[in-house]
Amino acid sequence: MKLEILQVPECPNALLLERRITEAVAGEHIDVEITHRVLNDQAAATEAGMTGSPTLLIDGQDPFAEPGSVPSVSCRLYRSDVGGIDGAPSVAALRAALNLAPADQSTEMPPLRSTAVHPRLETDPRSQHSARGGARRSPPTPPKRPFITPSCGRSQPAETLHR
Repeated sequence: MKLEILQVPECPNALLLERRITEAVAGEHIDVEITHRVLNDQAAATEAGMTGSPTLLIDGQDPFAEPGSVPSVSCRLYRSDVGGIDGAPSVAALRAALNLAPADQSTEMPPLRSTAVHPRLETDPRSQHSARGGARRSPPTPPKRPFITPSCGRSQPAETLHR
């Protein structure tokens, strides 16, 4: 099966899509070839059928195409399994698009977690209690924002998204 990811240059969600494809086919007896095609102009997007980045083509067809979508060099958002939006289809949606049986929730790989150390934890003496047996402080949690930030780096108020 040939899978092609159409994307704009440096699309951060293209790698997310590829990781989810890998998760979706893990343990399956399926031969998958994944290629990336980087498109940076409207003519190329129209010719390829890219309706935002990333667009997945399975044997040349977009299984997530929505009626009225037009080719464009832009970010593409997908509906998540819980009703929100995401930068790539979920593993469950990919399994359905690939005609694979639904996976048991317990067999899906957990999301990647960052192992980066917060800079304050390394320099603030108040946070060095772990060296003396005390608890180390967690980095502060950023406040929730009323904006959805598409992968292209542009922000737009949540209420202006078209469904």
